[in-house]
Amino acid sequence: MQLLNVAAAALNQTPLDWNGNRDRIVEALQRARSADIDVICLPELCVTGYGCEDAFHSPATARRALQMLGEIRAHTDELICSVGLPVLYRGATYNASALLVDGSIEGIVAKQNLAGDGVHYEPRWFKAWEPGWRDTLDVGGEVPIGDIYFDVGGVRLGFEICEDAWVADRPGARMARRGVDLILNPSASHFAFGKESIRRRFVLDGSRAFGVSYLYANLLGNESGRIIYDGGTMIASGGEMHASGPRFSYEDVVVTSAQIDVDRTRMERAELASWEPDSSAAKRDAVEVDWSFPERTPSARGTDGPEWEDSDTLKEEEFTRAVCLGLFDYLRKSHSDGFVVSLSGGADSSATAVLVAQMVRLAVDELGADGVAEKLGHIDALRAVDAESSARDIVEALLTCVYQATRNSSEETRTAATQVAESIGATYNEWDVDGLVGDYTELLEDTVERKLTWQQDDIALQNIQARARAPGIWMLANLKNALLLATSNRSEAAVGYTTMDGDTAGGLSPIAGIDKAFLRRWLNWMRDQGPAGCEAIPALEAVTRQQPSAELRPASAGQTDESDLMPYVILDRIERLAIGSRYDPLEVLQCLIDDVEHRDLQTLGEWVEDFFRRWSQNQWKRERYAPSFHLDDQNLDPKTWCRFPILSGGFDREIDEMWDWIAARDGSSSSE
Repeated sequence: MQLLNVAAAALNQTPLDWNGNRDRIVEALQRARSADIDVICLPELCVTGYGCEDAFHSPATARRALQMLGEIRAHTDELICSVGLPVLYRGATYNASALLVDGSIEGIVAKQNLAGDGVHYEPRWFKAWEPGWRDTLDVGGEVPIGDIYFDVGGVRLGFEICEDAWVADRPGARMARRGVDLILNPSASHFAFGKESIRRRFVLDGSRAFGVSYLYANLLGNESGRIIYDGGTMIASGGEMHASGPRFSYEDVVVTSAQIDVDRTRMERAELASWEPDSSAAKRDAVEVDWSFPERTPSARGTDGPEWEDSDTLKEEEFTRAVCLGLFDYLRKSHSDGFVVSLSGGADSSATAVLVAQMVRLAVDELGADGVAEKLGHIDALRAVDAESSARDIVEALLTCVYQATRNSSEETRTAATQVAESIGATYNEWDVDGLVGDYTELLEDTVERKLTWQQDDIALQNIQARARAPGIWMLANLKNALLLATSNRSEAAVGYTTMDGDTAGGLSPIAGIDKAFLRRWLNWMRDQGPAGCEAIPALEAVTRQQPSAELRPASAGQTDESDLMPYVILDRIERLAIGSRYDPLEVLQCLIDDVEHRDLQTLGEWVEDFFRRWSQNQWKRERYAPSFHLDDQNLDPKTWCRFPILSGGFDREIDEMWDWIAARDGSSSSE
């Protein structure tokens, strides 16, 4: 048997952080060397960071990336490693990975399939490499570039770079025909609910179908603002998972290792009736590297992911861990000193505050209180934190919440805000802003020369309350050099049920990517259970027993969000059909008829029309939202996912067609 010790790394990189990215790469290499690793795979574009956006158009970016590769090369003694970077070749930029062996750059493989959907815009910056094409590139010496593989000391290594593994015509299949023993997959695969099972499937299926061992590396954390990487890494052979690394780690570098048997995978490949070797391509595309692998004895190196990965509430676990890691990295990479939340006592603001507290608890569980203080070393308020400090101590230093009352605020929400803030350990204040609302109202009454009334001025009187809360909370955030967190959710974003410069005020909108129906379910889960290893928060009962309400009308009006709109579960279903599936109003209605019981056709039609009207009228609001986190593979963010015109026809014709269909159906039913 020929045994190799192999590893895949997860790195928390930052776009254009040249020295920091290099240092984390070097740390991964040092850990690999200390663990007696032969081959290590690093993530896609780890030299520059994946999210450089149009900086990839700068020749200086590619030039400096090669310079950094030269600095990294000096740390690859006794190692075989892949390093991801952009390269300029014949006037075009390619997303590539270099193979470094014992201090030497042996060749560069360019990505053949570019990700161009969802959050990905690779075709804007890169060209796809033509399969079968190879050439040379001057990187301070001529090296091969292109559709190649490497014969290193008799062990053959090939590449699939992220999207290459997600397409039907995978390069791995061609690599297998060339007799490759080990496929390296350097990825920058963003987090989305349930996506890890898909990655796991193509790693296992690829290793089995191709008869190879497979190393999958990924980025980790909130790299550039909106996208969160879970850092999942995998090592498999012949359809068997040898190791999978932890996801959502607060470490900057995570190295997962396992031992593979090259002879075993070769025999398994030879036994595959479907495998046909391509001897001509095998010789033509090989880059031979002189190398001697040490003899090894069998050892158990594999690791499995944590138990919560198999939880019945996996979506709740993933949501908590993804948003918390996203908040932590945003805090430290923006060099902010903490968070401020306008805590209304309702579901959205309570969820936002709880997520900050959970961020601290998860980070302390992994790093220790002193480790968290070290990673957030720019924050003066954490200077006194040591190993004996509690997570609650850190929450108090990082999170400030303010309940801002008007005459329409209820004692119920005040009590809920107080109990939630106390239970999580936040610094808590109460302000009465009714006087500010009164001052603005009087000012406008003088201007329009009449009294403002709820009958005539409903929207204006609601909005001024939300907007009167913004200046003070912004000022507090400025004084604390803190991030003001907006608290509007995705369901509200879809229909514009939010006040610009009111509840949308903030520099970051952490829950704008999640729908209200799930958020309410998550709060119940946090109240009763919480993520694995953490305590539940029973105080959330004061929030979850309420009907969601903006509390902007007088109490006598009995205002609730769902009476203003429609049931959230139906709103979210319409959003998925209309925006995710691109159905028009009639198609949405026809789907709802099968989905929604005990609702008359007229009411369903009114809800569908209301959604499409509000959606088209409120694109300008979505354009102004603070950055939010991507949590699934359908999103409303117009900057990085769902583009829609600010001015449009408003679906007039489509809505008329829907009502014509309803009338015809009702007429047919009555005639029968």
